[in-house]
Amino acid sequence: MPPLASTFVMAMKSITPQMQQRLDERKAKGNLRALPGIHLPHDFTSNDYLGLARSTELGQMIARRLGELGAPAHGGTGSRLLSGNSDFAMDLEQKLARIFKGEAALVFNSGYQANLCLISAVAQKGDTILYDQLSHVCLKEGAWLSKAKTFAFLHNDLADLERRLKTVEGNTFVVIESVYSMDGDVAPLKEIAALCKKYEARLIIDEAHGTGVFGECGSGLACALGLEEAFFARVYTFGKAMGVHGAVIVGEQNLIDYLVNFGRAFIYTTAMPLHSLVAIEQAFNYLSKNQHLQAELRQRIALFLRQFPEETDMKRIQSNTAIQPIVVPGNERAKAMAKALQSKGFDVRPILAPTVKEGEERLRICLHTYNTEEEINALCQILSQPL
Repeated sequence: MPPLASTFVMAMKSITPQMQQRLDERKAKGNLRALPGIHLPHDFTSNDYLGLARSTELGQMIARRLGELGAPAHGGTGSRLLSGNSDFAMDLEQKLARIFKGEAALVFNSGYQANLCLISAVAQKGDTILYDQLSHVCLKEGAWLSKAKTFAFLHNDLADLERRLKTVEGNTFVVIESVYSMDGDVAPLKEIAALCKKYEARLIIDEAHGTGVFGECGSGLACALGLEEAFFARVYTFGKAMGVHGAVIVGEQNLIDYLVNFGRAFIYTTAMPLHSLVAIEQAFNYLSKNQHLQAELRQRIALFLRQFPEETDMKRIQSNTAIQPIVVPGNERAKAMAKALQSKGFDVRPILAPTVKEGEERLRICLHTYNTEEEINALCQILSQPL
C-alpha cells in the first residue's frame, strides 16, 4: 500500500479532531468518565436495594424453572415480530399486567429502551410533552426523538407545571418519575394526577426506583397509592430492586397494540432470551414470598437518617428513600471525598457534572437490606469527621 493511502486509512480509524477536543475538555474539567475497577466490601452504591441481585435462593429458583421448561435459554433469536416471540413471553406479560394492575403489558430489554420507545412513539407533531427537569436522560431523549414540542417544568413544582399546562397545544403528555435517581425524592403523584385530569393531559410515569420497594409484590408507588388508573402509561424496570434485568410498559391494550406497530425501539430489536424472562418471573415470585424486605429497607433508611451527623457542613438532600444524596460542590472535591470513603472500604461513588449541574456534585449513598447496622453507623461516623 502506498504511504499516502496508508496514512489515509490510519486517519479514518482515528476519532475526529472534534471528538478528541470534547474528550480533552472533559478531562480538563475533571469529569472524564471511565469504567470503575474497584470492588469494596461495604456496598453503598448499587441499586440492589432489596438484595435480590445477590440472592442465592433467587438464583436457584431461576435455574430450577429453566430446568423445568427444558428449552434453549441463551438466545433471543430475533425480533418479537419475527422469531423472538414465545408463549412464555406473552404469559409473563399477562402476569406483569396483573401485578401492576393494568390491562396489558409489553416487556422490553431495559428501562432505557422502554422509555425511549414509549415517548418517541406516542407524541406526534403538534403535540406537547412536559417533563420534570430532573427526569432521567432516557425520558428526555424519548421526548426529543418525537416530533412534539418539548418543555421542562421545575422539579416537583406544581405551580410551574400548571402554568405550562395552561398554554400547551395539541395532545399533552406529562412525564415524571416516582423516585428521582439523583435526588432520591418522591414526586407528588396525587397532585400531579389531579392537574393532568383538570387539563386533560396524559400522564406517564417511570417507576425505575419505585419498582420492588413500594406496593404489594413490588408494584410501585402509583399502585401503592391506588393511582394506577390516573396514568396513560407506566414503566417499570427490573434491573434495580428486582435484581434482574429488563422492563415493562403497562397500559391499556390499545396502547400496547400501538407500540407493537409503531414503537421502533421495540420492533427493530432482538427479543429478550428465555433466561431473562424466567429471571423476571422468578424475581416477582421471590418478592411475593419475601415482602418483609420492603420493611427491612425502610428500617435501614430510618437508621441512616437518625445517625447522619447533624453538625456537618455537608448538605443532605431531603429524601426518605434508599437514595441519600450528599451535595459536595465541585468535581474534584466530590471525587476526593468518595476516594477517602473508598479507602476505608465503603463503596460510595461521586456523581459529577455534567450528570448533575455544576455546583450540585454529590455523593450518592444507596441503602440496602443487607447493609448492617454496624456498617451504617460506621459510615455515618466517618461522614461526621473531616475527610
